[in-house]
Formats: sequence, C-alpha cells, structure tokens
Amino acid sequence: MTDHRDAVLRLWGRQLYERQGEPLAWAQTALRAAGRPPAAVEAALDGRLDALPADPSDQARLLFRTVAKLAANLRGDGRYDADVGTRIGPQALLLGESEPELAGPLGDALGHPPDGPASLVAVLAAELRGTRATRLRAIDALLEWAELGHPQALAALSEVAADHRTQDVTVWTKALNRIDLFGDESLEPGLLRALADTGHRGVRWSALACAALGFRRAVPLVAALLEHSDPMVREGACEALGRLRARTAVPALAARLDDGTAWVCSAAALALGSIGGDRALAALWRTMTERRNPKAGHLASAIAAFGPPVVEDLIALTADPDPDLRALACRALGATADERALPVLERLAAEDLARTGLGGLVATAAKQGLRTARRMRARTAAGG
Repeated sequence: MTDHRDAVLRLWGRQLYERQGEPLAWAQTALRAAGRPPAAVEAALDGRLDALPADPSDQARLLFRTVAKLAANLRGDGRYDADVGTRIGPQALLLGESEPELAGPLGDALGHPPDGPASLVAVLAAELRGTRATRLRAIDALLEWAELGHPQALAALSEVAADHRTQDVTVWTKALNRIDLFGDESLEPGLLRALADTGHRGVRWSALACAALGFRRAVPLVAALLEHSDPMVREGACEALGRLRARTAVPALAARLDDGTAWVCSAAALALGSIGGDRALAALWRTMTERRNPKAGHLASAIAAFGPPVVEDLIALTADPDPDLRALACRALGATADERALPVLERLAAEDLARTGLGGLVATAAKQGLRTARRMRARTAAGG
C-alpha cells in the first residue's frame, strides 16, 4: 500500500471492477469465497439488501449488501448507485484482513494475487504493450496511481515518455500532459529528440513538456515551431516559450502577433507578457497602437502584465483620438489594478460615450476596467 491507503484502495477497487467482463459473476465468486451460507449468497445476487442479517461481521455484512445493491443496479430496479461495484474489491480485501483465514480465497476470487494494489500496477504496466484500447485504459489508470505517488506507476510513465518513437501518440501525449507527476532530467534527451521530430503529431506536447520541466536547451527547437504549419503547434510553442521565459525568442514571438490565427496571436501576446523586458513590451505596444484592432484585448492584457511601469503610458493612451485605443487602454489599466488608474477610469466611465469599432462605448470598457481593478484590489487586501 502507501501512506494514502484509503485512496489507494478506492482507486484499486474502481480499476479492478472496470476490468470485469461479467461483474455479477465475479461478485458471486467473491461472496462464495467469504464462506457464508449459500442461501445468503443467492439472496444477495437477487438484490436483497438483508442478505446476511445475522452475521456478526460488519465487513461481511457490508460486502453482501454491496453485492445486493450491484445486483439491483444491473437489474434496473431503481436502486442505482454509480460506483457500487467499485467498492466490492476493497470490502472483500478488508474482510480478508479481519478474518485472515479468508485472505487467500478472497484474494483468488478478486482476480489478482492477495498482495493487492502493487500487483495491479504491475499488470497495468504490462498492458502498455497490449492492444491500443488496453494501452489507453492502462495509461489513464497509471496516471491515477502516479497521483498517489506509486513508484511502479511513476517508473512506467517515465518509460512511456522517454521515447516517442515506440509509443502510440495518444498514449504518449496523455503521459506528457501530466509530466509534472513523474518527469525529471532523465527525460531530457528523449523529449529533445521528440521536439526535433516536427512531423510527429505529438510535437506540441513535446514543447509543453520541456517547458514544464524547465529544459532550457529546448528553446531553439521550440522557437522553430513558431513557423509550423499547424496553428495548434504554433500556439503550444508560444505557451512553452512563455513558461520558459525565453528572452531570445522575443523577436520570433513578436512576429506571431500578426499570425493568421487569432488564438495564436493571443498566445504570443501572453508569452511576451510572461517573458517581460523592454523588447517584449515594445513589440506589444507597437502592435496595439499601430494595428488599432478593437478585438485586441489580448494585447491589453499582456501589456498590463508589466505592471506599474506601463500605467502612465496607458493613462496617456486614454486621451488618444481613436476610441478603440482608449477602450483597450481602459481594459489594460483595469488589469493593472494600479491606484493611479482608478480616477481616470471613473472619469471615462462617466464621460466617454464614443463608440468603438465593435459598436460598444468607451465608457463601457472603462466600467469593465474599474470592476476588474476593484476586484483585484479587494482580493489582494483580503489576502493580506
């Protein structure tokens, strides 16, 4: 087991139950192994919750009632309980602990050696070499075991992530999505190799995994993905470069502010906001003021990430003749939550009735900025 014994038992029970092709027949085998009267076994399989009324063992009574409820569920008589079958394995295991003479028969009936979860994780690791459906089920289960810190699960997942060439792409990307659970520096060579394989369907996840683990050597390869034909890959590259705080990638990210896909533009702006620095700010500011795109709220949000140094320039922008720029400045000022912005936003909310290119009022943008600033300031004050 682990220090999380109850959680491990619940997870093991669910996975064990999901593996049963004939759940009621399996439950019947477990009941028979409990050594109680055959009539009680038959009553439970008929869905009678009072199947073992005279038994002194609480664990035995609970097991029989659970099987009875499973039988009722499968018969569809209205006593539905979504996870009732998942409790049978743990209850049988606990019964074997309370009555040691039953441990062997119950362990055999559960369909695994009686050492429990450790053996099941070993089975799951072996299933990664099975059919595609089996591999997908196994990777999901191993990720749940990894959340509990199970060492066998961590090792199996690390083996999956180490070499994309030997893995089904869906299995591999599922593992990479949770690489924070098990990843370490030993995975760097394999992930860099995957990152260089730009034709691989999982290359986006390679970039994000390298960023999650802080692999700085990945920066040039990730930056090259900003020219990839797939916008999802370009978006992932933007996100990864932002997480890596890759200042050398600022020019390439700035070029993506004009990407033909709107959400890639947004990802590039957010990355530049995360990276920071004068060059990143200049690129964001230039794009916002030159393009004058009323839909460029992502640029305003990214500029706001630079904090107090940009407040005075944003306040000055609220006097620009272009209503679109004034509205963007209001949104950015609100996101800074700076005290200097509040009187400016209050004035514009009351006075600026000019319409933006989207048909809204600058005053409305100012009100939204005010709400954002007040909410952020209240949250900060509450946090001490």
